Amino acid sequence: MTAITDALRDAAAKLADVSDTARLDAELLMADALGMSRSEMLLRGTDQNVPAVFADHLKRRLDHEPVAYILGEQEFYGRPFLITPDVLIPRGDSETIVDTALDAVPAPRRILDLGTGSGALLLTLLAERPDAEGVGIDASLGAVAVAAANAAKLGVAERAHILHGDWGEDGWTDDLGRFDLVVSNPPYVEDDAQLDASVRNHEPASALFAGQDGLDDYRILIPQLRNLLTADGVIVLEIGHRQDASVSGIAEKCGFAVQLFRDLAHRPRALVLR
Repeated sequence: MTAITDALRDAAAKLADVSDTARLDAELLMADALGMSRSEMLLRGTDQNVPAVFADHLKRRLDHEPVAYILGEQEFYGRPFLITPDVLIPRGDSETIVDTALDAVPAPRRILDLGTGSGALLLTLLAERPDAEGVGIDASLGAVAVAAANAAKLGVAERAHILHGDWGEDGWTDDLGRFDLVVSNPPYVEDDAQLDASVRNHEPASALFAGQDGLDDYRILIPQLRNLLTADGVIVLEIGHRQDASVSGIAEKCGFAVQLFRDLAHRPRALVLR
């Protein structure tokens, strides 16, 4: 057995207490250390020596740091996104927001993404709809930088305007205009929620937590959205899987009709507001 094979086996054993995908994590970290894709490593790289950087990669993962932060990249909707600890790691569940948005507004001209983070939602929508332009807003300057870098990486920078702004402050909507489609994955985790250490200790708290019931940002944001919509404009919000009734109630009190959509695991995931 080769050194790489031995190292992968040993690393997977060590990671078993940290990750539900220990072998996959080990392979991804090793491939990055070797400077090749996972498939290239498995096909042609197992006869190489173990790079010294792999030990550092493994130590970071054993400290519960997410693989995406170690690698600096995460795939979303089939595209690679640059990722830093300034932004949440895009998750497959959020692809439901993209699918729901494109079904609700098949040909958007202007798209707004509130709390854009890495830009995963906005930039995916722009890549899927080459005739659209969009605005992404985030209260974190670090996130703004990451989203702008991803816009350039994906070749949509000319159509993506990434801005620093906070929906909790007066004047944040000034000069934005109106949009056919508004999407948002706002903070929605309860302050005392029990989270995996990889999330609580490493992902940005400002993008996760929203008060005792996880609804604070919905209460602030939803009442402000009507003035950002065109006459036929649509809003698509990501929600926690136990929040559909609560967030729907907030929206209905603001005069919106609400429709629920579920993710691939059949959990409540997206609310469409009209």
